[in-house]
Amino acid sequence: MQLIDEYLPEYDAREIHRTQVHAPASRIYFAFRSTDLADAMLVRICLALRALPGLLLSPMRGLRQFRLRLGTSMTLREFETYGFRVLAENPPHELLIGLMGSFWKLDGGLLPIESATFKGSQLPGTARVAWNFSVVEQKDGICELSTETRVKCADAKSRRYFGLY
Repeated sequence: MQLIDEYLPEYDAREIHRTQVHAPASRIYFAFRSTDLADAMLVRICLALRALPGLLLSPMRGLRQFRLRLGTSMTLREFETYGFRVLAENPPHELLIGLMGSFWKLDGGLLPIESATFKGSQLPGTARVAWNFSVVEQKDGICELSTETRVKCADAKSRRYFGLY
């Protein structure tokens, strides 16, 4: 059983990716704990697009956020400044990150979470996201690295909005 099964066993949406990596589990684990995820231009563009609604709410602040997201690194530490939280981990094999809010709102509607509040009751009009990284050692120095993302919406209205988002 993986950590994601404990924290978000039921979900409305799910996505899984897997790849083979020729490296020890500890090296792979350290890499996803410290890699700049925004180093990829596509990720950088997605982060900047997410800041665009802020331009409508507060043009000066929104423009600063837009520029910041285009030019900043995005390691796990920076992710946490945007509301993501490490919910649990089992180094060097597994890491679970969570986020909760109303992502379809202009301001993102993010809610503060900790491990215990993520598992607790869910507020109407919100969604939970769990993002799991798993490293499974195979043979000949090869490991399987997988990510699984699950989303659980609190109610039908949240599912509709999340679907549009």
